[in-house]
Amino acid sequence: MATNYGPVEIAGVIAVIGVLTYACRLSFIALFGRLDEIPPVVERVLRFVPAAVLAALVLPSFVTLDATGFAADKFVAGALAAGVAWQTEDVFATMVTGMGVLWAIRFLP
Repeated sequence: MATNYGPVEIAGVIAVIGVLTYACRLSFIALFGRLDEIPPVVERVLRFVPAAVLAALVLPSFVTLDATGFAADKFVAGALAAGVAWQTEDVFATMVTGMGVLWAIRFLP
């Protein structure tokens, strides 16, 4: 049973989601604006947020299936890039390794 939503309902949902997102972000700004010092526990947890966000954005492209099945080329390139990142902690070397391996697998016979 499909329900057709009109433009007013869709715009309303978008507006509600926007307001909730803004309120969530504003609450953290207001909270940390009132604190003189961030508690050490919160500071330790916040240190891992960038890595978690990056993993959430990048990891699905390595483990999802494409039209032909498992994309081994992406997985191999990502694994080697992760190894370089772990050993060198150099962002440029990581990107060059990942893209270089991916292009080599895809374009070299």
